[in-house]
Amino acid sequence: MARDPLALPVFERISRIVDGMGLEAYVIGGYVRDYYLRRPCTDIDVVVVGSGIKVAEALASELRTHVSVFKNFGTAMLHADGMEVEFVGARKESYSHDSRKPHVETGTLRDDQLRRDFTINALAWSLNGDRFGELVDPFGGMQDMDDCIIRTPCDPDVTFSDDPLRMMRAVRFASQLGFDIAPETFEAIERNCERIKIVSRERIITEINKIVMSPVPSIGFELMDMTGLLPLVFPELARMKGVEKVGTHAHKDNFAHTLMVLDNVALQGGDMWLRWAAILHDIGKPATKAYDPSVGWTFHGHEVVGSRMVPEIFRRMKLPLNDRMKYVSKLVQLHLRPQILSDDGVTDSAVRRLLFEAGDDIDDLMTLCEADITSGDERKVKRYLKNFGIVRRKLREIEEKDRVRNFQPPVSGELIMETYGIPPSRIVGEIKDEIKEAILDGRIANDYEQAYAMMEELAARHGLVKK
Repeated sequence: MARDPLALPVFERISRIVDGMGLEAYVIGGYVRDYYLRRPCTDIDVVVVGSGIKVAEALASELRTHVSVFKNFGTAMLHADGMEVEFVGARKESYSHDSRKPHVETGTLRDDQLRRDFTINALAWSLNGDRFGELVDPFGGMQDMDDCIIRTPCDPDVTFSDDPLRMMRAVRFASQLGFDIAPETFEAIERNCERIKIVSRERIITEINKIVMSPVPSIGFELMDMTGLLPLVFPELARMKGVEKVGTHAHKDNFAHTLMVLDNVALQGGDMWLRWAAILHDIGKPATKAYDPSVGWTFHGHEVVGSRMVPEIFRRMKLPLNDRMKYVSKLVQLHLRPQILSDDGVTDSAVRRLLFEAGDDIDDLMTLCEADITSGDERKVKRYLKNFGIVRRKLREIEEKDRVRNFQPPVSGELIMETYGIPPSRIVGEIKDEIKEAILDGRIANDYEQAYAMMEELAARHGLVKK
């Protein structure tokens, strides 16, 4: 970002255009905020006291570029100087109780700033010649930025009742920036949390994903929990809260543990979907929790149950139902498997099978498993990490030797059918599976000649004769 935030040529062009039209124009919102926070920004919002569309069209004509006009919303957007620039007329808004869609009227700059969600997003710089670059901050946004506070410019109950998505945005900004939510703003979220039910899942998951990608994502999830939003937007995660005790036996708080695992993955630079695997890795524990007097609390099979829950959670939360969902489901199902592989008695076959099942995701699986170590006992953490180092070495050695990651048996179903002149059938699948199992067990090498010889032996048993 340039040291002078208004050094981009587009700002001088806008200034000349609005001065010529006798209008006022201001850069407002995220571009201004992010300059003071030293964060990169590629979007510029310009509010015009008058017609934002007319100014955008005049700028587009001067730049000889395309402008997208959205008359229903009174906005226009174009690209200039590598930035996306959106224009809107200054407005004031009013809402009905059961909708996020506002009734919009023409307004002043102050009206427009007052309708913004938070004071740090209501900062504006003038683009008019005589006041070019002057900061307009009627609600103390700069002071709130200095104090690291998220606060609404007007009555927070009105702000959140009008547009309940702003409650999620408050949590998201607090998580992204490491800010606190002002007490009166926090209490208003608590009072209005049920209003989140009128917001679409698509808008909610956009905010949740931004929280997931925060530097310390646990901040956002803890705030969702504290404000009462969590059980409304993510009930499965909320159900993981709490500790149950019988006698001297108590299990850990699985919600707190999950957030620690998520933060650990974030520290390792995990992408969105590895972070979602961290969030969901123990999601099956509430459904599998049982008390055994001899051993205490158990969660047998929680990885299988959790893996089966992933598609429904993705569907309800409007997350993608594609390979990303399958990736998360796979990591949830496999997250306990590497723990047993550090034992010296573990066979190469077990290592081969994990490599085969995890495929190209084996490194992500190991990152998740290492992040899953959340003990407060430093010696225990070091021991576990040492064990996982052994697992990584075994995985590397077996892969170099046997090449089973993502392997397909050297003998295909098509070859079996062609060799013996048979149609697709159960026998073809059985021969293929037996060859695959033999390779994973180490009974034969991952080699065409050995696999072909085994195919002949198995075919003979089934009474098949070559064409």
